[in-house]
Amino acid sequence: MKYCIAICLMSSMLAFIAPTKTINLFNGKDLSGWKIYGTEKWYVENGELVCESGPDKKYGYLGTEKFYKNFDLSLEFKQEANGNSGVFFRSTVDGTKVSGWQVEVAPPNHDTGGIYESYGRNWLVQIPDEKENILKSGEWNKLRIRAEGDHIQTYLNGTQMVDLHDEKIGKGEGGIALQIHDGGGIKVRWKNLKLQEL
Repeated sequence: MKYCIAICLMSSMLAFIAPTKTINLFNGKDLSGWKIYGTEKWYVENGELVCESGPDKKYGYLGTEKFYKNFDLSLEFKQEANGNSGVFFRSTVDGTKVSGWQVEVAPPNHDTGGIYESYGRNWLVQIPDEKENILKSGEWNKLRIRAEGDHIQTYLNGTQMVDLHDEKIGKGEGGIALQIHDGGGIKVRWKNLKLQEL
């Protein structure tokens, strides 16, 4: 009986301290686990996820089928055209109207890593000029988004861009979504989309 109690206690302790499992949101082969919103282009090429403006030049989104509330997400992106994109979190999409919050992915000097609230308060945090050189134009960049309760942090290439507490975001529910902005001229590659639930 004593041994049973000891084993149970040890199992509980190990479960408490065990590292959180990493979820690969993109399998490198197809769009399993994701849903396309709109008529813009989403496809897999050379093990990378590619988003590209289509003939309609409208908004487009690729959203996870599953919702994620508290998480630590890391991914890499490379912009092959000078257009606006982003990573939405705790967001839902109806048609091509998104409700939620976006971590900006944009051309140089346009606030990559900042936080924007669509159809709401607009910019919550823009990036100061002295951090605009952290984005590597035309190269692979690493973006990290940590959301826990009302606390949101973003990092670009290892440098913190945002450290925000926001009550409204804290109440948000939804998934992760990648964006194609309207207007055309967008092509972004994505890889290594890894998420840990907190």
